[in-house]
Amino acid sequence: MAFQINIDNGGTLTDVCIMSDEGVKKTKVLTTPYDLSKCFFEGLQKASETLYGAEDVKRLLEEVELIRYSTTQGTNAICERKGPKLGLILDQAATDLAEALRAHDPDVYDALVGDRVAYIDAAILDAPEAEVEIVKTINELTAKGANRLVVSFGGTGFHANEDKVKKVVLRKYPRHLLGAVPVLYASDLTVDRAPERRAWSALINAFLHTSMEAFLFQAENRLRDYRTKNPLLIFRNDGDASRVAKTVAIKTYSSGPRGGMEGMRGFANMYGFRDAVSIDVGGTTTDIGQCTDGKVAEIRRGHVEGISVSFPLCEISSAGAGGSSVFKAKDGAIAIGPESVGALPGPACFGRGGKEATITDASLLSGLLDPGSYFGGGMGLDAARAEAAVMANVGTPLGLDLDQTVQAMSDAFETKIAAELHRFTTISADTVLMAFGGAGPLNACGVADKAGIRRVAIPAMAAVFSAYGIGSCNVSQNYAVDLAEHTSEALKSTLDSLRQKAARDMFAEGFEEGSYAVSARLVAQSGDRETVHELNGSESFPAEMAGADAVELELSAVKSLRKGEAKQVAVSRKAAAKADGTRNVLVPEQGRIDLPVYRLNTMQPGDFAAGPAILEEDYFTARIPAGWTFTVSEAGDVILDREE
Repeated sequence: MAFQINIDNGGTLTDVCIMSDEGVKKTKVLTTPYDLSKCFFEGLQKASETLYGAEDVKRLLEEVELIRYSTTQGTNAICERKGPKLGLILDQAATDLAEALRAHDPDVYDALVGDRVAYIDAAILDAPEAEVEIVKTINELTAKGANRLVVSFGGTGFHANEDKVKKVVLRKYPRHLLGAVPVLYASDLTVDRAPERRAWSALINAFLHTSMEAFLFQAENRLRDYRTKNPLLIFRNDGDASRVAKTVAIKTYSSGPRGGMEGMRGFANMYGFRDAVSIDVGGTTTDIGQCTDGKVAEIRRGHVEGISVSFPLCEISSAGAGGSSVFKAKDGAIAIGPESVGALPGPACFGRGGKEATITDASLLSGLLDPGSYFGGGMGLDAARAEAAVMANVGTPLGLDLDQTVQAMSDAFETKIAAELHRFTTISADTVLMAFGGAGPLNACGVADKAGIRRVAIPAMAAVFSAYGIGSCNVSQNYAVDLAEHTSEALKSTLDSLRQKAARDMFAEGFEEGSYAVSARLVAQSGDRETVHELNGSESFPAEMAGADAVELELSAVKSLRKGEAKQVAVSRKAAAKADGTRNVLVPEQGRIDLPVYRLNTMQPGDFAAGPAILEEDYFTARIPAGWTFTVSEAGDVILDREE
């Protein structure tokens, strides 16, 4: 049986999706933040159990065609400000650049860099005193606590000047010595001439690089022990994948959420949703995106935490509110995140030593979650621990009883997500809210009510939707170089060089020359304006770009693995759904009452029911408030509508 495995690593849970011609199967494991390769292989173990009925990782890795991996670790690291202390080396001629960088986001800048900034006069780099100045600068930054350095010079000669610094650093701090300090040069990462974008790109990449490198190479080495025939593919924020050795750390930022966006695009096309917004609720963040007319928003100069960087990225906003985000009383109100308890210790109800309050604890105490069925029945939940954490951190400081506290936490969570939706997306009367992620469906209708949205869609694969979404990605390599001469001869020579590089890299990915598509374009920069010219096989330099300040040549090699778009799916009500039981749940303005519980895996297409009710699947729970009705579509997805 030919199949593919997609793994999406989140802050609390790691999702596994097994795709084959026979359909899609799924499973989950707890994320192990102290060693991400552990939960990676635990995911493979559970995948083999799901496929074969018993654990057999060796057989799994012999038979699997592709393993794709995405992660929210980069998103979570930025959101929680967890990572190395960076030192920044700038050109002395640009003493205002540090303040300009900080102005983009003072909080992120202070967390990553702070006062660890030093300057080198580019004019002395060819002089004998250059070595002394560079060593002095590095020592100054390491003395301030920097354990990774970024060099980002300005001006038209930034690349040459950074190369000069690099030669000195390699000579004075050879990499085989224990005292060597990792140094990243912005010009090695991007040829973007905008100094602020280039510096921020290098800083964010350096911040994410350490943890991503350690885990991914360790995971790849463990796969080699099993003699896996194909390399581990890393899903990137640009929507494609490549092997570990050819993946830049910054492109793993929001790669997990981008998988959800790919799934959202296909889902919206199937149901004819022209305007859809999404909430992908994980353990640490809620990732928000929008799909309009079948397209997800992606821009050439993407954003990380609102900061413009040099790479194309999907437009996704990550709010620090998830199933494991910390709730606390602050100034007489409830504050949420951005801190998260993650998988370890996890929410207090997990019984792993957590003492902070989370929305997962509140949902258990409200009766929404069933301790016996949560996480597919594979994890018991401790209500007593949850109550102690909720009351100690929220209820008692605010003078609320248990039911008031639980309801206040739910309201605060829904209000925050609704506000983030309005801040980042454009909501109209036709907007559909797609809710996915392990905790996405839980409060989706409440979020929709507060955001003014009247239709909610919950995919049948909601619990592993990001892992499901990356199953449609291509394998690609992308290159960008600065054309020193604006001539056809220079263009042809550079094109030939990049094609050769692409051929080597794609061969390493497992694809022979001719089995993938190659495209190229020129991007001219004149002042702040960028002009794009698709080459479409031509090797002639366009005359209209001859006077540009700078011209970049971009080349892409893409092996298409995407299948055709799925056919349209109908939604029609046929028969009243039968409840599988009842659950005593805290309902606003009604207190604790018994609500019907509907199990998605026992229902048929066309089944429908009205709230208040609970809808469950093995790995997600959804509250259906009064005034909402749900219908199971032909594909087994759930469409909810706000009744008049």
